[in-house]
Amino acid sequence: MRRSEIRDHLLDTALRLFNQHGYHATGIDLIIAEAGVAKTTLYRHFETKEDLILAALERRDEGDRNAMRAFVEQHASDPVERLLVTFDFLETTVRDKQFRGCIFVSAAGEHKDAAHAVFRAALMHKRLVIAYFEELAHAARFAEPKRIATEINLLHEGAMAVAQMTRIAEPARQARRMAGQLLAAEERSPSARGRRPANAKPHLAQG
Repeated sequence: MRRSEIRDHLLDTALRLFNQHGYHATGIDLIIAEAGVAKTTLYRHFETKEDLILAALERRDEGDRNAMRAFVEQHASDPVERLLVTFDFLETTVRDKQFRGCIFVSAAGEHKDAAHAVFRAALMHKRLVIAYFEELAHAARFAEPKRIATEINLLHEGAMAVAQMTRIAEPARQARRMAGQLLAAEERSPSARGRRPANAKPHLAQG
């Protein structure tokens, strides 16, 4: 494999193991054994375990946010519907057999000091997700896009936490219904009125 491919392989392996076992419980020896590389190879790419964690979180952050944006753009064109379709994306996430909760919340939970680099990386992911929700709320001409984004995010976070415990997708669908009710009651600019209701488009089929 090329150098970049080896690095990607190490990150993918580390993310899978961090998701399965946690950050502290996943040692370097387990990562190199699962990746099938020498210890010197890993340290050639990442000087410390913290460097590896930070790079893995950066990779996951970019991948998750790009995947959500692509999903939303593919499944909806109406700005309000796009906010609701983020919950359909969440549903696909919690349905995944590898889902064990939010990997960023886990990272922050295991690195509790708010000044720690890993905690800050996890927090930055959450802030960037909220910024995307605010972007969608702006496009939908809501009067208070920042507040809307925060409330949509709270529904996402709550649904993900409940889905982690119950291992079912219903919390994501319930959060979508709640978001539809929330958005339908929100004030929008005059040019945005007259469109179909926020909860008009059906969500993903249950199963």
